[in-house]
Amino acid sequence: MSFRFEDHDPETYRRKGRLISLAMAGQLIVFGLVFSQLLQAIFDGGFWLNVVGVLLGLVATSLVFAVLRERPWMTEVRYVWQLKHHLSRVSVYLPALRRGAEEGNDTALTILTFYHQGMAQLAELNGRTLDDDAELLAERQKIRLARQERGLAETVEGFDPQDLAAFKRG
Repeated sequence: MSFRFEDHDPETYRRKGRLISLAMAGQLIVFGLVFSQLLQAIFDGGFWLNVVGVLLGLVATSLVFAVLRERPWMTEVRYVWQLKHHLSRVSVYLPALRRGAEEGNDTALTILTFYHQGMAQLAELNGRTLDDDAELLAERQKIRLARQERGLAETVEGFDPQDLAAFKRG
């Protein structure tokens, strides 16, 4: 499944992210308390029943969230989760990708470009800046220049996870 960059308003994402986090935390507390109380009433007390109640609350919260995940009002949050997932996947391959880029591998350059664009977008959506990491900035510039030399576009539209198959992890 290929991933494509999308434009999302950072303020909207942060507002929805905070609201969804609070709702989920509240839901977990309520479910945890309800399950703990039910188990205490049925089985006559005990610390482990409270632990099981909280775990059941976590499972119930996860199930509710899994059902609501595809709702339109979750678009920004769902997109950022997918972006983080793909960036995490790529980060495992960074040493091999950097070696490939040094050897002039176009696929490695494309994946590294995706990685840097994704990190920049993630920082923007979270209201942070990446300008304080000199190594990251130097690598981004080096990749940009290598892509220019090869006649490749400066940016990429997205990422195909299948492209990682040509590289060894770690």
